[in-house]
Amino acid sequence: MKKLLLSMILSFGLISLAFAQDKVITGKVTSNSSGPLPGVSVYVKGAASNGTQTDATGSYKLSVPANAKTLVFTFIGFKTKEIAITGSTVNASLDEENTTLSDVVVVGYGTQNRRDVTGSIAKITSADLKDRPLATIESALQGKAPGVFINSSSGKLGQALQIRVRGISSISASNQPLFVIDGVPIVSDALGTYTEADNPLAAISPDDIESMEVLKDAASAAIYGARGSNGVVLITTKKGKQGRTNIDFGYYAGFSDPTKKGEFLNAAQYKQLMEESFKNIDYDGYANSSELWADYTGTNDWDGTADANWVDASFRRGHVQQYNLNINGGDAKTRFLISGNYSNNDGIIVSNRYVRTGGRMSLDHTVSRFLDIGGAINISKVDNYRIPTDNAFSNPLQLNALPPIQPIYDASGELNNNTVYYNSLIDIANGSNLSTTYRTFANAYASLKITPDLVFRSEYGFDFNNLEEEQYLGAKTQDGGSTSGYGNDYNAKSINFNTNNTLNYTKVFNEKHSLNVLGGFTFQDTKFRYGTVTGTGFPSDRFVKIASAATISSGSSFETEYSFVSYLARVNYKYDDKYLVSASVRTDGSSRFGANNRYGTFPAASLGWIATNEDFLKTSTWLSLLKVRASYGLTGNAEIGNFASRTLYGGVNYAGTAGTLPNQLGDPNLTWENTSNFNIGLDFGFLSDRITGTIEAYKKKTTDLLLNVPIAATNGFTSITQNIGDMQNKGLEFSLNTRNFVGEFNWTTSFNIAFNRNKILRLVDGQPIFTGGRFLGRIAEGEPFGYFYGKAYAGVDPNNGDAIYYIDASRTATTNSYNTAQNQKIGDPNAKYYGGFGNRFSYKNFDLDIQTQFVQGNDIYNMAGGFQSANGDYFDNQTIDQLNYWTTSNRITSIPQPRFDSANGTRPSSRYIQDGSYLRVKSVVFGYNLPKEFITKYKLQNVRIYASAQNLFTITGYNGYDPEVNTPAGSSLQTNNIQIGHDFYTPPQARTITFGVNIGL
Repeated sequence: MKKLLLSMILSFGLISLAFAQDKVITGKVTSNSSGPLPGVSVYVKGAASNGTQTDATGSYKLSVPANAKTLVFTFIGFKTKEIAITGSTVNASLDEENTTLSDVVVVGYGTQNRRDVTGSIAKITSADLKDRPLATIESALQGKAPGVFINSSSGKLGQALQIRVRGISSISASNQPLFVIDGVPIVSDALGTYTEADNPLAAISPDDIESMEVLKDAASAAIYGARGSNGVVLITTKKGKQGRTNIDFGYYAGFSDPTKKGEFLNAAQYKQLMEESFKNIDYDGYANSSELWADYTGTNDWDGTADANWVDASFRRGHVQQYNLNINGGDAKTRFLISGNYSNNDGIIVSNRYVRTGGRMSLDHTVSRFLDIGGAINISKVDNYRIPTDNAFSNPLQLNALPPIQPIYDASGELNNNTVYYNSLIDIANGSNLSTTYRTFANAYASLKITPDLVFRSEYGFDFNNLEEEQYLGAKTQDGGSTSGYGNDYNAKSINFNTNNTLNYTKVFNEKHSLNVLGGFTFQDTKFRYGTVTGTGFPSDRFVKIASAATISSGSSFETEYSFVSYLARVNYKYDDKYLVSASVRTDGSSRFGANNRYGTFPAASLGWIATNEDFLKTSTWLSLLKVRASYGLTGNAEIGNFASRTLYGGVNYAGTAGTLPNQLGDPNLTWENTSNFNIGLDFGFLSDRITGTIEAYKKKTTDLLLNVPIAATNGFTSITQNIGDMQNKGLEFSLNTRNFVGEFNWTTSFNIAFNRNKILRLVDGQPIFTGGRFLGRIAEGEPFGYFYGKAYAGVDPNNGDAIYYIDASRTATTNSYNTAQNQKIGDPNAKYYGGFGNRFSYKNFDLDIQTQFVQGNDIYNMAGGFQSANGDYFDNQTIDQLNYWTTSNRITSIPQPRFDSANGTRPSSRYIQDGSYLRVKSVVFGYNLPKEFITKYKLQNVRIYASAQNLFTITGYNGYDPEVNTPAGSSLQTNNIQIGHDFYTPPQARTITFGVNIGL
């Protein structure tokens, strides 16, 4: 009995001892800015497997060994914290990671700490968008993202920007990056009919953007497979945050003027030049200049007294204003955001106006510890009061071609309709041209935590884009006059659906092994349709709808569709916070490609080494980060027509009888353009990240270029689209960020520069691609993309005033015969390097931010020079430098002798190619935050007033309107790709000064 009792006592003692070895710790994790933090990992130091995560209220409960001394708290975007266990309750307050190299970046289908990123990603945040009157969200990347070249192209409102990520990768397919908003790939193709396309991204308010990440190399972009060759721009919108309900209101207003106006001849100077031009051809048989003028133009303006300023007639002082309201807040269960915005911009070009109205709502809800749901919807309406294409006589910029001796208004006070070229002000006074866009982005998601380490996420999104173009030209206009009024309605719709389904497994083993595995399936379906109708003969200019037209003169409709189905996987592994390995693969199937090559697979792999976490560098006081990374992978380009792989038939009308006719020859082997991408990078930080930066080198080779291959016309076709051709981009990028002064006076500096070299490696049978005519862009093996090819201008023969040209590329002999001179390489529109430089200063409540951008080593071909800088070749008004023309007393000059209608030096040549380098002060913002002790009296959180300037001034040697230019060449994507660096009556950008206020309640 005693033995039994002793056994029971010992047993209970052992059980008690076992329980005494464990204790339960509870607590709550918060942050200074976000309140309670759900999803924070909590574990015992030295035993990472003994851990848990905080719930929706930030609370946790963890059983730990009795000898446990320290808890570790980790959460993405916050600094890891260790807290000693001193009792049964351990609360933690985490600090956000604020340094440049330690913040969180959005990657494809997830997020990652920047220290763990092995790919090349450029990021800007909402702070980079703040207080700036940005017309479009992507313009905020300009000069801030190394390796991302952005050309605003024109001063027209709402026009699409040209964006190139690490060079040009395609000849016939699009070179624009893929845009993904909150996980949904959106349609960024223009839907309209204009050569200068509408910008679909302009429907998004910059105030709704939280961050933008640009995925530049294969390690980051290959997760988007067949659409990653041109880079990927991930746009993350703002969401509600836990805490008090915040109301933020912003307003700014200001004015804008052209950054430059052309200097053209006044009436006396014009008559001097034209008199010389007429005299040098002996007045073409006429008695004098007045007689020649009257016969050619049908007017008596030569003898008049007019001195019109047609240049100023095309411009005006613009005005801009914007309102935005943001309400957000929530608790641990539900977070919400509601925002609205209104922007009205009266542009610097007469009649050009852009109005955007939009609203957005976001909702996130934690159903339980295991399930989160949410979604967002953005609705916007854009009214773009357009002006005609640059190449149209009705474009207001071409008013500068009108002679100053012809008045703007006639004797009766009406707009002068008897001018050498069309007075496009008549279109503005007697017509309308409106493009209206209705756009809706929406997405919904559900995130299910199957286990603490395994999360399933399902996303569904759609993007609806509806465009209406209405144009009316009254009976007084050039196009409407012959038909008693002309009207055209064009309606286009883009309907894009997308779904993403992913499984994400994250686990830390033995404190040193960190593993993240992603697998997923996506599907996208996009439809596009349009209908157009034209009417003529209207009872008066008060009836502008097609329903009032006497004749429906034409009409048509069209519909197309494409789809993608994709499978993806990615593995990220980190060992001991020092060694990083990442690999991804995506298989895309697309309806765009041939039956024999419907699917493509795009793998990528990368390595990283955080050297500063090695024992021999851990104690370094001057080196805070040294990380080496390298990647290699494949991406694709699928941005071509939907049916290029198929033989197509179309309907025809033959003598009133309907029929069909083949109109395209297909190739079932047609497949993706493929780009192999190697990248090596070095990230560094010195002196506790007072100095940080990145150095990168890359090489991209694109193979299987999609080209129109000439074929024998025996079967009725002259070309077929096939995969033939290779090109290469290689370059260097460097970025540097410094905190020069820290304290009451703060000064930070950012600088980035990128070098890119492009070369065409292979074409169809080695044959160059050259449009000719007035366009000089050419594609040839061994040469950079779109280099200028034509006659090399050698100046003026001092003996007779003839324009002379170099006979051949040796440039040793000249000729005055344009046709005798051989075509040769005469320029390169590709920049040698480009980048940005910024400084931000703050002292107490004042701050000043100055951002510049620069482009160096590119050439611009001013196509309009053959008309407006043409030494009196025809009736166009001339730039003032043309007065320095050749005469017997002024033999040393580059301006040939004026000879009317003789083309003396005015045909396309290097005469009109100039250095397009520039340095532009892109934005300056000066702000003041009202003192807290003052605004709290009025129950306000913050009040900020500021003044902002965009495009403040530009330093350039280019004598055209604007060096940041690229005139579209036409409707062909291939032609527009090739003809880069051309300028043809393209409006300059606006210099905009605004004053604004931001109020937080």
